[in-house]
Amino acid sequence: MAQTWHDLLFAHWPIESAVLRRLVPQDLALDTFDGQCWIAVTPFHMSGIRLRGLPALPGLSRFPELNVRTYVTFDDKPGVYFFSLDAANATAVWGARNFYHLPYFASNMSVETREQWIRYLCRRKGSNAEFHGRYHPIGAVQLRQEGTLESWLTERYCLYSIARGQVCRADIHHEQWPLQDAEAEIEINTMAASAGIALPGRPSLLHFARKLEVLVWPPHRVRSA
Repeated sequence: MAQTWHDLLFAHWPIESAVLRRLVPQDLALDTFDGQCWIAVTPFHMSGIRLRGLPALPGLSRFPELNVRTYVTFDDKPGVYFFSLDAANATAVWGARNFYHLPYFASNMSVETREQWIRYLCRRKGSNAEFHGRYHPIGAVQLRQEGTLESWLTERYCLYSIARGQVCRADIHHEQWPLQDAEAEIEINTMAASAGIALPGRPSLLHFARKLEVLVWPPHRVRSA
């Protein structure tokens, strides 16, 4: 799959490993930076979603998405584990649940730019999970050096899921994240709470990326869980 990600916010919080360990499948090792686990809420919107080499399908190629994620390793390969992924396209939700084995949810969502701020709203259907807020970049683009926390959090090139008792990995390819420091005003954020995670107040780190071209390969089994 080829897709383009736009106006993405990384809102990161440090979190105790004990909180995550009871929620992340045991076969996936929690990844830490200087002994600290992290969790992120990432609102953005996508366009150009298509099978690589084919044109985008009308009505299926552009919609908002919001993820709640943490960081894991399997066989020493670092990746991302998702607690939830919300999207404003029911067909995409069905496809991702069935083919990528990911916890996608259908949501009412909107994204708009107001006076250089990205205004983002997400309300999961049939749930109390919501995100209302706005954000914008406040610094120049920086390519973060390997070994920094910012690089560790973002430069991850696979995602993990569990399907029918098996650990699955989907590989991802993109250029290095063009990160900018960011500012955010978050009015409501119960996205992580829906997964049983209480976030401790305001995020500790905020980063913004204007645009990123991404390729995502189909998931494949890497070992039985």
